[in-house]
Amino acid sequence: MRDDPVKTYLLVWFSSEGARPSEINRRLTSLGFEPMQGSYDFVYNWNSNVSIDKVLEFGEKVYLSLQGTGVMFKLETT
Repeated sequence: MRDDPVKTYLLVWFSSEGARPSEINRRLTSLGFEPMQGSYDFVYNWNSNVSIDKVLEFGEKVYLSLQGTGVMFKLETT
């Protein structure tokens, strides 16, 4: 069993034809993401071990939240 906290990292690519970065930040923080600096733009801290199914469900929420904004994204859970 894993003792380290599980985290989902999010990298976003903006389009000049899409939503403003501040709007994307608002949408993602409402899902529980925290902005960060470094290799990724946001991190989500899970409070417990998480199943692949839960990660996929969360990915669906991110997808739906960003749909129509012109943003592309990458999720990585470790």
